[in-house]
Amino acid sequence: MNIFSLMMSYPFMMRAVVVGILVSLCASMLGVCLVLRKLSMIGDGLSHVGFGALAIASVLGFSPLEITIPIVIAAAFLLLKLTESSKIKGDSAIAIISTGALALGVMIISVSGNGNADLNSYLFGSILAMSNTDMILSVVLSVVVLILFNVFYNKIFAVTFDEEFARATGINTELFNILIAVLTAVTIVIGMRMMGAMLISSLIIFPAISSMRIFKTFKPVTICSAILSVICFMIGITLSYIYATPTGASIVLVNIAALLIFFIIGKILKK
Repeated sequence: MNIFSLMMSYPFMMRAVVVGILVSLCASMLGVCLVLRKLSMIGDGLSHVGFGALAIASVLGFSPLEITIPIVIAAAFLLLKLTESSKIKGDSAIAIISTGALALGVMIISVSGNGNADLNSYLFGSILAMSNTDMILSVVLSVVVLILFNVFYNKIFAVTFDEEFARATGINTELFNILIAVLTAVTIVIGMRMMGAMLISSLIIFPAISSMRIFKTFKPVTICSAILSVICFMIGITLSYIYATPTGASIVLVNIAALLIFFIIGKILKK
């Protein structure tokens, strides 16, 4: 508790913890939907698009979130349409967009002369990168994501498990597919400032997969995923503070450890 109190005495740590908890909740709940639909790599693709958008915002001198959010949302729409297309398979569409955006971002930062420091910050995150304005905007957007997910929980559940049946019952499946894509895009952009483009998708994938090792129904998996994600985030950021390790990498390694523990528990429960 003494370490935690000291850690929270720094304004940048306070901002990181507040935004990190909210992003962890958003990413973990949406992650359950994406993993079950085998679309978890969309998060990785959108994070690479976010990296390119952050590079553009940096060079033009605009606020990172104000530029990045609409670009990533547009990319989410495009990915959704491409994955529905019979001409281009979903994984191919994600690979085309993500690698193209990543290459564009690296090229823009290199040509602009901002140096390797900015490149590393965008790719792997920086706990110092979040300003008060970023925090306020991130909190507002995260709360909106959480509210929308809970309000439309039943319809999102239906679309996730059986889209054809959901369509037959009168649910506008296209609308809710778009909603999931937009919420995912917003969550990724918010978390990128801290986790980085290369690591943010881990917040979507790991908690959901870990929870599925023990629980087998949608609601328990979602609740467990949310709780686990927040716990892993808090442990990761605390270890990062104590041992001066990269924040994003610390959180990912804690999530990997949690996955191994849940895997073992799942095997024991089966026996």
